[in-house]
Amino acid sequence: MEFQVACIIKRGDHFNPHERIEALGGNMGYKPEEAIIEDIESRRNRYYVLVRGYKVYLIVSAHDARKYLKTEADSYSPDNLLALPGCQR
Repeated sequence: MEFQVACIIKRGDHFNPHERIEALGGNMGYKPEEAIIEDIESRRNRYYVLVRGYKVYLIVSAHDARKYLKTEADSYSPDNLLALPGCQR
């Protein structure tokens, strides 16, 4: 299945790109980052953000052996995932 991500929950400052994402929200409800990473790696589900009406899919990347989410490379700026609003819980 595919799910649209509409908001993010971050630790600390929402606009700090070095703060990790805790969870994502959208038409799948709220899901922890680790669960979404597992879904993507197992190919169980796909997640995307809408950028100017186009789907941009989330992928798993790693830095210092720590996995995190980002969007596929594209020509849009700023970072599509971090540009999403904070989720209202």
